[in-house]
Amino acid sequence: MNRILSSALLASTLAFAACTTVAPPATRPAAWAAPEALVAPSSFAGVHGLAVDGKGRLLAGSVVGNTLWEVDRRTGAARVLVNAPEGQADDIAVGPKGELAWTNYIMGMLRMRDADGAPMRVVAKDLPGLNSLDFDRRNGKLYASQVFLGDALWEIDPAGQKPPRLIKKDMGGFNGFEVGPDGMLYGPLWFKGQVVKIDPANGALTVIADGFKIPAAANLDGKGNLWVVDARSGELVRVELATGRKTVARQLKPSLDNLAIAPDGTIYVSNMADNSIEAFNPATGELRLLTGGKLAVPAGLKIDGNTLWVADVFGFRQIDAGSGAVTDVFRMQREPELEYPFAVGLSATHFALTSWFTGTVQLVDRKTLKTTAVIHGLKAPVDAIPMADGSVVFAEIATGSVTRASGPTFEKRDVLASGLGGPVQMILGKDGALYVTEAAGKLTRIPLDASAPLRPVAEGLAMPEGVSQTPWGTFIVAETAARRLVEIDPAGNTRRVVAENLPIGLEPGPGMPPPYVPTGVAVGADGTVYFTADRNNALYRIRPQR
Repeated sequence: MNRILSSALLASTLAFAACTTVAPPATRPAAWAAPEALVAPSSFAGVHGLAVDGKGRLLAGSVVGNTLWEVDRRTGAARVLVNAPEGQADDIAVGPKGELAWTNYIMGMLRMRDADGAPMRVVAKDLPGLNSLDFDRRNGKLYASQVFLGDALWEIDPAGQKPPRLIKKDMGGFNGFEVGPDGMLYGPLWFKGQVVKIDPANGALTVIADGFKIPAAANLDGKGNLWVVDARSGELVRVELATGRKTVARQLKPSLDNLAIAPDGTIYVSNMADNSIEAFNPATGELRLLTGGKLAVPAGLKIDGNTLWVADVFGFRQIDAGSGAVTDVFRMQREPELEYPFAVGLSATHFALTSWFTGTVQLVDRKTLKTTAVIHGLKAPVDAIPMADGSVVFAEIATGSVTRASGPTFEKRDVLASGLGGPVQMILGKDGALYVTEAAGKLTRIPLDASAPLRPVAEGLAMPEGVSQTPWGTFIVAETAARRLVEIDPAGNTRRVVAENLPIGLEPGPGMPPPYVPTGVAVGADGTVYFTADRNNALYRIRPQR
């Protein structure tokens, strides 16, 4: 970790305990200014598979965004080609007749359409973690692999009439692969650091090259080379098929996911943590950013002095609340412990990064940025707060409960509240109680010492997610189903709209929890409101008007 980031993190840690005494509390504003983008929007919501079709179009897939995009190869302008949820795409393949096929990773389906405007059809299902796919352009055969939620290679009937044929199991994560002109399948083994070829007739596997950190995808260039992206090292590597010799052609950022090679030789590379696609010219070494952003899928949000902390699903980010400057703390794959964070909690000493997708709460020391513990096996945890006494309070949407975990390995569990209607986000209030939004439409107060029963602070809210308390004691809540922020005054039992018609409330795909990507909300000491926008991957601020 560089010295500048270390100093910034230390300063913000020290500020955490003192920020409430720096200035007198702000007064309640008469009104709010219009939202302004502190961090600019970007396309996708994490970008993964790439392909160049027969029309020369660059296609890009997003799993979290549940969409398949078309990207202009000249300008980088992007538009949705197949909308949610059917467009959920971890990888994309173009058939010999112009067919388009893509993998619905979380749904475990493979979808196809024969041409633009043709009806979509599901040709394979019940294959969780369906990841990469490609056609044999000689005969139209279609192959697909399961990775992470499975580990298998299949031949898929493009007509969807025959069941998938199992080719091979337990390979080590046969990720972004391509079918060569010889009919062999060339691709990486994610968990073994190897690039291999597989004979689809019998599953025979041959290692071409090894020594990668996390090879994510490989494509052939028709010149005797296999181009490989390494997710952890951020390297774009050329592998000579005849010898297995490796050459690093370009150093990129970690979190690389996939690549595609256009007929003119341009190599397009996707990075899930930056929503970026870069174009590399192997003849000249020129690299051009086609499209990208500073955030990937911004979700849970907390503020500490002048620093915003964002759980960004494919990363964990620090943002200067004044300038909007974004600094990486963690990136997917670069830090092996990172588990797709959807929420962040703060104490003076720790971060708590929560992922409903992996069922984990990850505790990180704020000074060293080292993971001190990971609580596994939780049932769709949606938020967690590290407490001053070393315990952790976490909310599970699958059980409708809030629990305090303590002890050397967090083995002691005390249920603070149960029967909640889908807890989403939590904060510690100024009165020492816990305040939690419930997807069923409530903001609820939970005493940590059991001194009083649970009490609804507000009801009838439209899918409330992020919540934060203002310096003057009211609460700002994101009503994502109404796409607005509302201020709730528990003392006067009143509420007023802070901002509306906001790019929040990304719809979940099938099999995903209703809150999905929570809209994060934070309020600074001066009363400025900040919120994450999962519909366009931006972060906004709303200044108070007095």
